[in-house]
Amino acid sequence: MQSTGRHLGFLARGAELTAAACALSLVGSVFMGALVAIARTSASALLRRIAFVYVDLFRNVPFIVQLFFFYYGLPELGIYIDAFTTGVVALSIAGGAYASDIIRAGILAIDQGIIDAAEVSGLSRRKIFTRIVLPIALRTSVRPLGSVLINMILTSSILSTITLNELTGSAQIVVSQTYRPFEVYMVLLCAYAALTYLVSLGVTLLHRHLNRDMMEAVD
Repeated sequence: MQSTGRHLGFLARGAELTAAACALSLVGSVFMGALVAIARTSASALLRRIAFVYVDLFRNVPFIVQLFFFYYGLPELGIYIDAFTTGVVALSIAGGAYASDIIRAGILAIDQGIIDAAEVSGLSRRKIFTRIVLPIALRTSVRPLGSVLINMILTSSILSTITLNELTGSAQIVVSQTYRPFEVYMVLLCAYAALTYLVSLGVTLLHRHLNRDMMEAVD
């Protein structure tokens, strides 16, 4: 275990890289998900069809295939992206497909009376959507979006296959140097469990804070 202990700093840097990649990917996923959710609730049949194809494609293709396409396939077209950026882009696009369903459900769940009241007050449809509908949908989607983030943390371990030394990639390097797979992967197991637990706790607290007024109204 002492041999593994000397490499904890290296594993910690890998954990920091995992956290950074997932944080950026969450932002990208929510942005992509919001755009696709807007398209899927649009009056335009073309936009709805494009959004459907996007969601259907990226939810039904293994993430590792998507990742390899971006990292190994795009260079054939003269497009070169470093491993970290590729990982963030791939996670964002894949996560956006799941986030879109969540945000769309949040939009459709909004009481029509709220929208009618906003229309009566003279707000344009654009302002109603950007100032009322979307904020409410995002607020009520915090918990399921938290599940997307947790899944993203777990999926990020696949980024080690494109030479990115995130948490899993760092662990593989330590194993190759120490020949102590049991201890290293035990640390890795605990690290992922701790990350997902902290995210779950943070999401629960954020959900309670954002929806405090609703909970008080129910009580």
